[in-house]
Amino acid sequence: DVQLQASGGGLVHPGGSLRLSCAASGFTFDDYAIGWFRQAPGKEREGVSCDSSINGGSTYYADSVKGRFTISRDSAENTVYLQMNGLKPEDTAVYYCATDKRSYYSGSFHCIGGGMDYWGKGTQVTVSS
Repeated sequence: DVQLQASGGGLVHPGGSLRLSCAASGFTFDDYAIGWFRQAPGKEREGVSCDSSINGGSTYYADSVKGRFTISRDSAENTVYLQMNGLKPEDTAVYYCATDKRSYYSGSFHCIGGGMDYWGKGTQVTVSS
């Protein structure tokens, strides 16, 4: 069974940093697209960053996080990370990792309406002074 376990959330001051981790199991990690999404209270879920570059796709970042967030994979550990720097109060949300076997599609496809096959439980990120 595909399993995704996100961790690393917490409370951080504005301007601070956090690194989210998503441990994956039950599938061939390098064959899948993978991404991070978030949902704030009262708002729709948003694709933050999605990566399918490992199979010729591309990496996507939402405009709101470009230059501040970085997605990366550790294939040896079957883990995907989201390094978040320069955090703002509007980054407060529950963050989810997700994966999809259609890794030939672009990162933007997966993050913007294309969908993901499998989802993990979220981790809360709160940015507040």
